[in-house]
Amino acid sequence: MEFLHTMVRVKDLDASMNFFEKGLGLKELRRKEYEAGRFTLVYLGDGITSHEVELTYNWDQKEAYSGGRNFGHMAFRVDDIYATCAHLQSMGVTILRPPRDGYMAFVRSPDQISIELLQKGEPLAPASPWAEMQNTGEW
Repeated sequence: MEFLHTMVRVKDLDASMNFFEKGLGLKELRRKEYEAGRFTLVYLGDGITSHEVELTYNWDQKEAYSGGRNFGHMAFRVDDIYATCAHLQSMGVTILRPPRDGYMAFVRSPDQISIELLQKGEPLAPASPWAEMQNTGEW
């Protein structure tokens, strides 16, 4: 068995591409437009593993998708959890579960998909402002 991809439906393809590319550092691998079905598939990868994120953009979707929490979450290992969270925060992303422990944080994509961030290797030493931050909302 080979693990291929995780698919998420997105309402705003540009906002989602910004989040996954500029926020998390994934790269677009390929894109396919399906005129007859009125949807676009975009595959993103990290350049390290073979696992891909498939963004499905339905052209006529006007309402936000519901049930993002029911999806579970996607997890990404990061080199520096504090730097990653600071970068995402500078992009306007709310850090829902701050990395108080220097190891784990949660954010959400523009389509409310829960994203877990895990520190590569050993946890970093607790540091401000993360150590003092409280949880926000659901993650």
